[in-house]
Amino acid sequence: MALPAILGFLLWNLLPMLASLVISFTEWSVVSRPKFVGIANFSRMFNHDPLIWKSLYVTAYYTFLSVPLVIISAFLVATLLNQNVRGLPVFRTIFYLPSVVPAVANAVLWLWLFNPDFGLLNTILTNIGFQKSLWIYDEKTVIPSLALMSVWGMGNTMIIFLAGLQGVPRQLYEAAEIDGANFIQRWLYITLPMVSSVIFFNLVMGLIGTFQVFSQAYVMTEGGPNNASLFMVYYLFRNAFQYGRMGYACAIAWTLFVIVLVFTIIVFKTSPAWVYYEGERR
Repeated sequence: MALPAILGFLLWNLLPMLASLVISFTEWSVVSRPKFVGIANFSRMFNHDPLIWKSLYVTAYYTFLSVPLVIISAFLVATLLNQNVRGLPVFRTIFYLPSVVPAVANAVLWLWLFNPDFGLLNTILTNIGFQKSLWIYDEKTVIPSLALMSVWGMGNTMIIFLAGLQGVPRQLYEAAEIDGANFIQRWLYITLPMVSSVIFFNLVMGLIGTFQVFSQAYVMTEGGPNNASLFMVYYLFRNAFQYGRMGYACAIAWTLFVIVLVFTIIVFKTSPAWVYYEGERR
């Protein structure tokens, strides 16, 4: 019964990963025969390609801006949706819907919202007395704009937070109320510790996901302006399918894999200091 899943993993995940590792040590344009070059691709990447450092900075900037923004927003919305109010299923559906919209459709929608001439966001800004912004068309604001856009698709993160909040025993809140704890104290000493494992999960998944961001750059900015949104996966795509440097692209992919792995290990190593299970420190 498990054989189809195992074969699928071996054929479509593990083998392509191992093949890409082999290709990263070659010079290959797909239409020609691969030529073994050792670590030349990695040497070129770190010593002779300034764009790789630019793409790494852009990706890290987006990650460390987007992940906290999404986690905080999703947690606050999940807290609101965990209240007993009329029409709650409707509100939950409204907040979750954007996460099931295809990435390209999301990008097209936000292209209109970010339009500096007639976009909705600039219309709102001018109506309340602020100056217009260039949003994704300016080097300084393109990454914050894309991070703002990422909040739109926080539905999956919100649902996981909501499930965690619903798993917090009500008797803990009742006991705290009897002892005189106010809302902030209950939130700090009951809610946060009890959902810290959920925060940990969403943090890890957020880091992995944002380091692989691609569709926004591909559809909306093409890495611009002036490479200000040149994410690593988009730069990998350029090298593989526009420049025909498949070996170099695979080297970038494995470098990105190592970076994501390092950050994931750091989060796991620090988790005993702030992640609680069953109300006790791990």
